[in-house]
Amino acid sequence: MRASDKAYEQIRDEILDGAISPGTLLGEVEQSERLGVSRTPIREAFARLAADGLAVQQRGRGTVVTDVSLDHVEDLFELRTALEVQAARLAAARVSSEQADTFISLAARFRAASHVEAGFVPTDYYQLASSLDTAIDEAVHNDYLANALRGLRTHLARVRRLAQDNPERLAASSNEHALIAESIAKGSPQLAEAATLVHLSQSLQHIQHQQHPRQAAAV
Repeated sequence: MRASDKAYEQIRDEILDGAISPGTLLGEVEQSERLGVSRTPIREAFARLAADGLAVQQRGRGTVVTDVSLDHVEDLFELRTALEVQAARLAAARVSSEQADTFISLAARFRAASHVEAGFVPTDYYQLASSLDTAIDEAVHNDYLANALRGLRTHLARVRRLAQDNPERLAASSNEHALIAESIAKGSPQLAEAATLVHLSQSLQHIQHQQHPRQAAAV
């Protein structure tokens, strides 16, 4: 792996995990020393982070981690709905028998994860959700759609941290993901679309509740 790729991936993961907070100034010298690479790969990594929308290069300051808020979450979900629903439909229409087995296995893992008493933690859930994303990308066979989804997921990961992790919601979401995986495994675009729409609707409602709890409780 190139030094710039390594630096980019590590800083990117730290931003998404919250280890590097919004508003943090990313100094070239500091990051170069911390990651053990020269300043040229660091500058290349910063440029890629800016292209991702995770950082911005400010005149007189340098590269700063961008802020993230829930203010535009509905706009984000409009794009998410368009991309993920289409991806689910295509995956169900194009899934191979071998890939169907993968989706069946993922569905079973999601069902097991839906039991809060089993001690399922958010990190495990997100790793499992990432595996489903990868399986869908592979079944779709459309690099343009897959690349668009990867960019979207970057911003969703940051929004998710603001929405807080709720055990009951994670359990419900696990069942929703299981239904998506099962629908794709059956090769049913209609069921895959419906299951995805239900999941996205429930996810948005949960985030909005975290943003405006009193207002959401009155609905």
